[in-house]
Amino acid sequence: MASIFSRIIAGEIPSYKIAETNNCYAFLDISPLAKGHTLVIPKKEIDYIFDLEDNLLSELNIFAKQIAKAIKKAYPCPKVGIAVIGLEVPHAHIHLVPLNNVGDLDFKRPKLELTKEEFEEIAKNIISNL
Repeated sequence: MASIFSRIIAGEIPSYKIAETNNCYAFLDISPLAKGHTLVIPKKEIDYIFDLEDNLLSELNIFAKQIAKAIKKAYPCPKVGIAVIGLEVPHAHIHLVPLNNVGDLDFKRPKLELTKEEFEEIAKNIISNL
């Protein structure tokens, strides 16, 4: 059975898409740590990020860099943090989270509960800065 992320890429499950390339896809995390929290994934379903072929791993990181720059413009912060955990979904993914302090990347923190309209506005803000 395809991972939830593969189903999102296929359009079977809706997402707040930020951008995509032939091999990568970026969309808002629906349980975000902060406004702008975005997931960047390869379209190829591979569980462990370090099992990606070198060229795909490079492409994924360069794509994530572009998304992170847009997040930083849309939600001004000192840095956009990057986290690769990969235990919750068996599909490699990178979390990009606007950071104002080191605790902002603590996944034990309560997640934001946002409305559909808020998610749409966040996506629009990031996309307009790409």
